[in-house]
Amino acid sequence: MTDTQTPQTTPAQQSAEAQKPTVIWATGRRKTAVARVRLMPGTGKVVVNGRPFDNYFPLEPLRLEALQPLTLTANTDKFDVYVNVKGGGVTGQAQAIRHGIARALLQVDPALRPTLRSAGLLTRDPRVKERKKYGQPGARKRFQYSKR
Repeated sequence: MTDTQTPQTTPAQQSAEAQKPTVIWATGRRKTAVARVRLMPGTGKVVVNGRPFDNYFPLEPLRLEALQPLTLTANTDKFDVYVNVKGGGVTGQAQAIRHGIARALLQVDPALRPTLRSAGLLTRDPRVKERKKYGQPGARKRFQYSKR
């Protein structure tokens, strides 16, 4: 090969490049909140439901919780995150985003699994509000017993 020739890529290298997606989709859930997370290589911009991240989550603890997988794996400024989230309250939505980002990072680099697993970010928290039963004022509460 001379200096003027460009190096040829083998079919194996081409297939590896084709398999590496530029946009990664993942779904995160918590209580009744569902977050569809889109991860792209970028500068660290986060957009939730078309609004800036700091605008959507004004409370610092919720912002820290939602971005926990990125900070834990030191990928904060390597990816842009676009999220559509619906259902639940702000805490459930932040935790659903956290779950979705963790799942997306796992698709990017499977070697992150032990780190994310040890922090408990890959487990879907199954706790949801228990339904109210008929003949009762709440899920577990009973009307006051009257002997006579």
